[in-house]
Amino acid sequence: MVAVGALILAWLLDAAFGEPRNARHPVAWLGHGLSLLGRPLPAWPAAIAFVAGALLWLAVIAAVAGLAWWLQRALQALPVWAAAPLLALLLKPSFAWRMLQQEVAAVEAAFASGLPAARERLARLCSRDVSALDATAVRETAVETLAENLGDSLVAPLFWFAVAGLPGAWVWRAANTMDAMWGYRGRWEWAGKFAARADDVLAWLPARLSALLLWHRGISLATLRREAARTPSPNGGWPMAAMALRLRVRLAKPGVYVLNAPGGAADAAALARALRIAGRAAQAAFVATIGVAFVRGPL
Repeated sequence: MVAVGALILAWLLDAAFGEPRNARHPVAWLGHGLSLLGRPLPAWPAAIAFVAGALLWLAVIAAVAGLAWWLQRALQALPVWAAAPLLALLLKPSFAWRMLQQEVAAVEAAFASGLPAARERLARLCSRDVSALDATAVRETAVETLAENLGDSLVAPLFWFAVAGLPGAWVWRAANTMDAMWGYRGRWEWAGKFAARADDVLAWLPARLSALLLWHRGISLATLRREAARTPSPNGGWPMAAMALRLRVRLAKPGVYVLNAPGGAADAAALARALRIAGRAAQAAFVATIGVAFVRGPL
């Protein structure tokens, strides 16, 4: 039961220590390498940039999957007492739950120093311009970020670990990192298009599973589907809409979308409740993944 033990230990590692500094974090190393490799791509003609971006994505994914497969195979030769903690150490960088909770909670705590401090703290969590957001909009954005990243930072890596072991978790983290770095419109429109679409495909089912983890019986699936479709993202709207409906609050990105428009304003109580709901959803995701690993058996 190496996978079961590794999951439990990885959860405990995250709960106890969170994320290491960038100098020691494999995802930060990957991001640095991707920055160097991708730097020239946006300046190339559209067709060439698209093909180069796709080939680079495939090469990175192949390298990451190959390394993870080799490491997982090597662990199979070890006794359980050695393989489980080593697999936990390799799995842990693929997800980040404690850090997400702490960063979202820190936005509310920053209000003690005023709205500008809360905006500054929120800017660490999202890529949108927060300079003109009022207190309600700051909390709305924090709740949206929490809900969306429940999927990207936890449910998706656990889902892909359940499907394909360590290679699955690592491939997801690499693909999501490339989307975060390259999957933008503007100068990255063509160079990052393949990375963005690949992330959409890999996140399709985990995003909907995340929404189900946040769902409760008072929310009709038809309403959830309708609200999720209001966002331009094929995936991000699902957990965000589920959270908005669960909290009975309005969540919006100015000029882009409004979720659960009749809902109340997102206040401090709503943000605190969102953290509790997301925490229970995260625990359920871990328990479900452990169950799948137990049934599946050896790696």
